[in-house]
Amino acid sequence: MTPTGTAPQAAVVDPATTSPAGVPGPPPDQGPPPVPRGVLATAWGLVAVLTAAATAAVVTATPDASVVGTTPQVPAAVDVAVAVVAVALVPLLMTRRSVPAALALAALAAVSGAATPASTVATLQVARWYPVRTAAWVAGAGVVGHAAQALWRPVGLPLGWWLLCDVAVHAALFGWGAYGRERALVLWSLRDRARRAEAEQERRVAEARTAERTRIAREMHDTLAHRLSLLAATAGAMEYRPDADPAALAAAAGRVRAGVSDALEDLRQVIRLLRAGPDDLGPVPGLDDVRRLVDDSRAAGTDVTYERTGDSSPDATPPAAVATAVFRVVQESLTNARRHAPGAAVRVTVATAPGEVRVRVVDDGAAPGAVAPAGVGTGTGLVGLRERATLLGGTLSAGPGGGPSGATDASRGFAVEAWLPWDA
Repeated sequence: MTPTGTAPQAAVVDPATTSPAGVPGPPPDQGPPPVPRGVLATAWGLVAVLTAAATAAVVTATPDASVVGTTPQVPAAVDVAVAVVAVALVPLLMTRRSVPAALALAALAAVSGAATPASTVATLQVARWYPVRTAAWVAGAGVVGHAAQALWRPVGLPLGWWLLCDVAVHAALFGWGAYGRERALVLWSLRDRARRAEAEQERRVAEARTAERTRIAREMHDTLAHRLSLLAATAGAMEYRPDADPAALAAAAGRVRAGVSDALEDLRQVIRLLRAGPDDLGPVPGLDDVRRLVDDSRAAGTDVTYERTGDSSPDATPPAAVATAVFRVVQESLTNARRHAPGAAVRVTVATAPGEVRVRVVDDGAAPGAVAPAGVGTGTGLVGLRERATLLGGTLSAGPGGGPSGATDASRGFAVEAWLPWDA
């Protein structure tokens, strides 16, 4: 913007414009932003009161006997008229016409001290909302106006002291307003940087999520293709060899049934993970959903015992992230038990206490004669659980351990134990 306020229209910053995050834009270069009516009325009222007091002081002032006859006597009507015009110009200081209004008030200050309150407010307002060059011209006009007033009208101070105070007051108002503007610019810059950094972080998270979903989709596609190809081969053999041994046919049918069940479960996981947005994933599971996992496993033929111990007070209720981690630990452990230890008895224990929760899932090994399905498991389930526990500040261990049925060979079983803390 030039000192005369004739910047190209394309450079105007609309003060009402906000960013997508709702953060106001920087202070405009062509006037203050829209002011609420209540604020405008309050400011106008205060200036009107000060103007009335200044007018009364000017009208009732008794001139010094030494200057009577040497200075023109100004009628009181002139001071009253100047006061009325000055008060009428105050609302313009809150608009983009504040610079012309401030120059007009400086000219009125040269006529009468009744315009002094409004003129000083104009200097502060222009310095607050305009660049330094424009504000300096307005402050200089105010100094000249009040200096001219002292040259032809009696004032309460010697001329030298009056001019010194005149320059000091306008310099203070100019500095105060410029400081407020620069501070607003700095704050806006900091907010803008924070907003940009947050947007960049969200973009990176979205890209990472998309890349992870793509990777999961690729792996799951390969897994499903492998499962379905095996199912097709097994079903084809059953179709072309109906005279095969009934036991072999039954075993093949069992493999088909188990493969279809696993493929459907994998497909459900893919659908949940690859939805369009995180909000479409539905509510996250918690501790109360562990019972559902156990019931589903029992319905599928797994011998599962579930025990939940510990404190049931509100202080022992874990946050959502910890509760979801408990659910995932039990879910993955039961899935591994079905896949790697068919026919095993499984015991699930969840113990809660203020500030922590402990999970233990242990099986007693595959039942005698049971054969684990071939080609299942990628070996990454426990790795993911361990990473989830580490992110929450906890630990997870997995390895051979004694089963719930009291097997003599403890090495036949497998145990998964997790400890997850939180701030109670």
